[in-house]
Amino acid sequence: MPVISVVRDAQARTLTVTARFDAPIGRGWQVWSDPRQLERWWGPPTYPATVTEHDLAPGGTVAYAMTGPEGDRHRGWWRVRAVDPPRTLEFEDGFADADGKPSPDTPTAVIRVVLSELAGDATQMTITTAWASVEAMEQMLAMGMEAGMTAAVGQIDALLNLPAQA
Repeated sequence: MPVISVVRDAQARTLTVTARFDAPIGRGWQVWSDPRQLERWWGPPTYPATVTEHDLAPGGTVAYAMTGPEGDRHRGWWRVRAVDPPRTLEFEDGFADADGKPSPDTPTAVIRVVLSELAGDATQMTITTAWASVEAMEQMLAMGMEAGMTAAVGQIDALLNLPAQA
């Protein structure tokens, strides 16, 4: 499994998942920048995602729906805050209602992705999720976010072994 560490920091209100992949940084970036690749891993294995909107420019939006094993759908959105391909991406992340509008019932988080080149054409990916309050963090962790994010990132390795898509 490519995940090498998962760190909860209640004081900083963050969850940081770090993974290492045997692929160059540009290939690692594609799993974020290509919506077809993103939907193959964004979501735990039993909740595959369908990306319906994908604009990684600052101010852009990514919209998606994850479908569970019983057919249940969970919508989500990103509001892109910063992007510096192929090294960093930062976005606000939240759940959406059935119409795709941000849900007022669940907290949002800011997710910062940093890709770093390692020796041997490998890449380290660090995904840090930060919440505005400890209560927001606890709510999302109670919903299974840590296990879900770890399982989702665990799917990237197999995707990177497929031929790159333009």
